[in-house]
Amino acid sequence: MSARRKSLGFTLVEILIVVVILGILAAIVIPQFTQASIQAQQSSLETQIRTVRSQLELYQMQHNGNYPTDAQMVTTDFGNLLITTDAAGAAGSAFGPYLQNEPINPFEVASAVLADGSAAAGSGWTYNDSTGRFLAIMSAADEAKTTIDSNDVENY
Repeated sequence: MSARRKSLGFTLVEILIVVVILGILAAIVIPQFTQASIQAQQSSLETQIRTVRSQLELYQMQHNGNYPTDAQMVTTDFGNLLITTDAAGAAGSAFGPYLQNEPINPFEVASAVLADGSAAAGSGWTYNDSTGRFLAIMSAADEAKTTIDSNDVENY
């Protein structure tokens, strides 16, 4: 009688087939997670811009038609929106605070506010005190990843 040897492991071909299948699945799934992350950042950015803009409008109505000055917003990064102020915009107890904390731009991971027109990498926002224009700063790398750029954000 001839004794037949029983196989106790996987062949190299079987292992290679499993590795190829796993590679195909990873190639399909990983880009979907990356896109979901970018969409979450985009949604967060849109929400923050809407919130700050609505609070700037409320500030303007309560402060005799004046927006916070560049010194109050740019130098202190949202300063007057984070404290209570009087009708003239000085520290007081009549109005505010309008924001609980500084919003962070999720693409730049920064909360610094710059004067309108002076965008710099590593800063989160730009602000114009005469118009109340509030925009997100987007780096070139982020613009390649998402449809939002500094012009599109204006529409939010």
